[in-house]
Formats: sequence, C-alpha cells, structure tokens
Amino acid sequence: MNSLEIEREIGRMARAMMTRNRHIATDLIADLRNQLPLDSLAGVLLVSIERVIWFDADAVIWAIENIIPVEIMHEIRRMTSFTLYRQLVTKGYVPGKDVSVNAHGIVMFKQKLRKAA
Repeated sequence: MNSLEIEREIGRMARAMMTRNRHIATDLIADLRNQLPLDSLAGVLLVSIERVIWFDADAVIWAIENIIPVEIMHEIRRMTSFTLYRQLVTKGYVPGKDVSVNAHGIVMFKQKLRKAA
C-alpha cells in the first residue's frame, strides 16, 4: 500500500469514527487487516484518532469503546508508551522514582503523582 492509499484509508477511518457506525468501521478494520501488518494498522487508527479528536472527542471515545479490537489497542499503547515516557522524563520526572515502564511497556506512575494530577 502506497502513501496515497494509506492517506485515503486514514480519511475513511476518521469519517467512519465520526459517523459512529459500527458496521462501517468494523468492515474497514477487517479490510485493512488483510492489507496491513498489525503495527501499520495500529498506526492508521492512531492517525485517524488524532484527526478526529480535534473535531469530536466523543467520537474517539466511542471508537475506542466500540470498534477498536483489543490487540490493535494493545499495539497502539505499545507504540505510544515510549513517547509518553520520554516526554515525562523531559519534563523533569525521574525514571524509576516518579515514573517507570513495566515488562509489557505500560507506563506506571507513583501513587503521589496520581493524586497531584
């Protein structure tokens, strides 16, 4: 799949999320599963989420709860955990003391930080 085709699929997925039509969105995801590896599919959904969140945050919540399969959501978390961790360290959080990452790549915060946030 070339860049133009990926861009087209991102737009289609974003529109499907905004319409909140489960059948259209799940059919698009199923079609993309046949064309893309898991990490690329997660990337398409991540970019689609980024585009939709600016217009309709509720549609993103709906999509996460209703159409994004667990394994794709896990891959999105894996992809974004390192960036989140790096940004927290850049903002002054101390690795291992304030914030850490578990064996599954999930960012974990110390209890005192959760109360402050």
